[in-house]
Amino acid sequence: MKERKNIVIPTTITIGFFVLWEIACRLLHIDVFILPQPSTIVASIWQHGSVIVDHSLQTFMTTMLGFVLAVVVGLLLGMLVGASPAVYNGIYPIMVGLNSIPKVAIVPILVIWFGIGTVPAVLTAFSIAFFPIMVNVATGLVTMEPELKDVLRSLGATKSKILWKVGIPRSMPFFFASLKVAIGMAFIGSVVSETIASNSGIGFLMMTASARFDVPLVFAGLFVIAIMGVGMYEFFAVLEKRVTFWAQRGNELVV
Repeated sequence: MKERKNIVIPTTITIGFFVLWEIACRLLHIDVFILPQPSTIVASIWQHGSVIVDHSLQTFMTTMLGFVLAVVVGLLLGMLVGASPAVYNGIYPIMVGLNSIPKVAIVPILVIWFGIGTVPAVLTAFSIAFFPIMVNVATGLVTMEPELKDVLRSLGATKSKILWKVGIPRSMPFFFASLKVAIGMAFIGSVVSETIASNSGIGFLMMTASARFDVPLVFAGLFVIAIMGVGMYEFFAVLEKRVTFWAQRGNELVV
């Protein structure tokens, strides 16, 4: 019953949102150039289906490459930062400073280094996605109770054993929570780069459509990005429940 509610309620709200959008556009006679109706956007997706699929696959590929790189680097740096106060004091301020730089500002530099194409999009997705992973993994390690460490040391556990046997498993809920955030940010990074320095991808498609004042196609691109983002978010949400079920509280059923 609870699982059915978890599906029915969001679906109903989503459908209701698009129905209200459609009705508002018709009643207020909003020009398609300003805000196209959902039905018009769906028609645009159907009309340009093959082109949208090709560009979507490109965006998905670059996003996942950047995301996987972000997971590897973020996990390793998070472990280093969380396990070592010296590394925390040395690296963390630099990481915070780099994360504060608007990612759209680094795309022109990446174009100079690597040219227009896939590489800048992958690196932009990576640069915007790895920081939340690193911070959450480090937080999971740093917040380990001192009393627990003392008990483990008294039982003869070394620092490395405490890290691998207790610290890393304890940080897994933080890690999977960061994945759900980072995947959306990775899509943002890829699309931002594609709008500036690419000849393929959803971002490029949206830019060319806006240049032709084809607003429904622009919104179609937004719809596709949203669908991919929600799909990947749900994938990691299900994976989180299965891997860190021991940390889930208040659930009657673990999926």
